[in-house]
Amino acid sequence: MRTAPVASTGKRSGRWIEHWDPEDETFWKETGEKVARRNLAFSVLSEHIGFSVWTLWSVLVLFMGPEYGLTPADKFLLTSMVTLVGAVVRVPYTFAVAVFGGRNWTVISASLLLVPTVAAFLVMEPGTSFSTFLLVGLLAGVGGGNFASSMTNINAFFPLRRKGWALGLNAGGGNIGVPVIQLVALAVIGAGGGPRLLLGVYIPLILVAAALSWARMDNIASVRNDTGAAVDAAKDRHTWIMAVLYIGTFGSFIGYSFAFGMVLQTQFGRTPLEAAGVTFVGPLLGSLIRPVGGRLADRFGGARITLWNFAAMAAATVALVLAGRAGELTPFTCAFVVLFVLTGLGNGSTFKMIPGIFHRKALARGLSGEAADAYGRRLSGASMGLIGAVGALGGVGINLAFRQSFMTTGSGTGAFLAFLAVYAVCILVTWAVYLRRPAASAAPAAAGAAGGEAKPQLSYAEV
Repeated sequence: MRTAPVASTGKRSGRWIEHWDPEDETFWKETGEKVARRNLAFSVLSEHIGFSVWTLWSVLVLFMGPEYGLTPADKFLLTSMVTLVGAVVRVPYTFAVAVFGGRNWTVISASLLLVPTVAAFLVMEPGTSFSTFLLVGLLAGVGGGNFASSMTNINAFFPLRRKGWALGLNAGGGNIGVPVIQLVALAVIGAGGGPRLLLGVYIPLILVAAALSWARMDNIASVRNDTGAAVDAAKDRHTWIMAVLYIGTFGSFIGYSFAFGMVLQTQFGRTPLEAAGVTFVGPLLGSLIRPVGGRLADRFGGARITLWNFAAMAAATVALVLAGRAGELTPFTCAFVVLFVLTGLGNGSTFKMIPGIFHRKALARGLSGEAADAYGRRLSGASMGLIGAVGALGGVGINLAFRQSFMTTGSGTGAFLAFLAVYAVCILVTWAVYLRRPAASAAPAAAGAAGGEAKPQLSYAEV
């Protein structure tokens, strides 16, 4: 996506801003900041509810007792397919903002959340076939796309010096939609209500979010899709390397958010109320700590924080395996919550790495100043959509791994061992690509001694 100040081209229908230049200090202070903050607030609201609807089935499966006729394997397959759709739709949602306008697409995407919510309300009763539940569950995946379009939209409203704060707040506010729906479910279960009551709570909230977006948000006329940047980003190996690392962080966060309650029910025999009473804690802490990961990356370097974070995730996974084999619920739950916190830290540190990597590549190409900044913004912005989509696929793998593990061994131990191997790969990749000293580090000295000019080694250790 790219934005530029443009002259007015005449009045359009709807709330269109024809001139937008947040980098202009005077414009920002007099007009831009107030408008940007207003759009951020309502964008967060819509994205927040989108996350809640996306993870809706992580809660609904807790209500679905033996009378529904579904096995644990059926439930894990259901949640994995919801995660898959949410990951895939992030790609078109990224480009929809430029096609329809940020305000218009927020209204459309918020309104679309009614489809899976109303459909679930209609079919949520014993006797409904698994194939029907699966089809309705797939519809909930649209909630996963709201993150991509919301981040793209808010990115256009804020100047470069404020983007980190704005995007962090937007992402964190959206992620908190996961624990919030789990808390609401806990209240509903505690009050003796059923899944239809939970769905009935969210239907009016979706209508309110769509109406407020229509009344209070704006479109920016100068936002355009930069298809060339998307192609360049897709060709760059760092886009796919960072996607692998994001599978390990955000993929773990969203995958565990779907699976935590089911694991407690299936492996430890927890009731829906007992499971719901603790499942919200991990996603809540993981969401709140995401900005801390970014701050630590600012200070110590994203690659370093990411490396040590994956090492800590591996250690927490080992603790989960040991506690699970011993049948110790309290240590198992505590280790799971710690793992959630680490996924949040990793989300912040990995996303912080992306603009730094492409800025370093710009410098290596001989660019400097604004030219280097523009190159970095163009490629990092385009790559974030792809990285976000691929990273969310990690949630699919987590739920499928749990499904297979419980089908074959009756516990989640096999799945956790697989996740441990993934974190080991992420540690190795982070070190080998971004922290390992180049093998040719001695070459500059040798070339200098021979009177030649050495080519500087490209380092990503500080990104």
